[in-house]
Amino acid sequence: MHDLVTLGEVLLRLAVPSPARIETARQLDVQIGGAEANVAAACARLGLRTAWVSALPANPWGERVRRELAGHGVDCSYVRLLDDARMGLYFLEYGAPPRPIRVLYDRRDSAFARLGVDEVDWEPVRRARLVHLTGITPALGERPRALVERALREAGSVSFDVNYRATLWTAEDARRFADAVLPIVRYLFLGEEEARRIFKLDGGPEAVLEAMARLAPHATVTMLRGEEGSVTLDGGRWLRPARRHPVQVVDPIGAGDAYVAGFLWACLRERPVAEAVEAGNAVAALKCSTWGDIALVSVRDVDEVLAGGPAVRR
Repeated sequence: MHDLVTLGEVLLRLAVPSPARIETARQLDVQIGGAEANVAAACARLGLRTAWVSALPANPWGERVRRELAGHGVDCSYVRLLDDARMGLYFLEYGAPPRPIRVLYDRRDSAFARLGVDEVDWEPVRRARLVHLTGITPALGERPRALVERALREAGSVSFDVNYRATLWTAEDARRFADAVLPIVRYLFLGEEEARRIFKLDGGPEAVLEAMARLAPHATVTMLRGEEGSVTLDGGRWLRPARRHPVQVVDPIGAGDAYVAGFLWACLRERPVAEAVEAGNAVAALKCSTWGDIALVSVRDVDEVLAGGPAVRR
């Protein structure tokens, strides 16, 4: 039995070295990234038994992704390799202020988008202690949405990150899907902008989380607030990280997934929710200090951050 099972798509991440732009790029840095796999990989690195359910093309790119995630400790035995399929891509341009970070997706007709419900072995989903899903996958089309709907029926306990992508579906469609998910969710994560755009909730974090708790009555609800940290509502208790960790930001992409991974790691170790908040905060900070979507962390890294900073290693 796995501690955590995730389901979703991984993309090849092709980043333009800063401060170049896509229109002038002569080389691209190759990484992989996908919200659900990012969470699975970070949790595996922290010692949990994790599995990722997905599909990849039966070619060297698919093999690379599977080997890389397996190298982090993720069980990839439930990943289907499909012939005559392609990897989805995303191109990443790091803007130097005042230019923002820009992302360009090319994921239509990917291997994952072709994966059917009957092609998945649902046994690990049924047996998992926790299944983590995001709002990205149901936005990818009818087949991915059917996969998530089936996973929700099979899972005993569900974590859900709203993870809204305006380029994939409308806020109204995201809300309709969320309304069916929230009543059964155990852990819920969302951002301030998602609260406004999808759930039409304004006001302070407390008012927003109280409203979300009414929509998700069985959930521990966490709002991620970027540099402002996070706020969690758990059974009427308000929890915030005790402090901010100084971070030299190398790459902020994937910080939200890293927070979720740290939070769920602590919860699955049956630690108090207050400790999960601190763990999520620490893993997110560590992620920002490294390149790529996946948080390249260890338990020792997290312990050092929570203790106030790393000691000198010799």
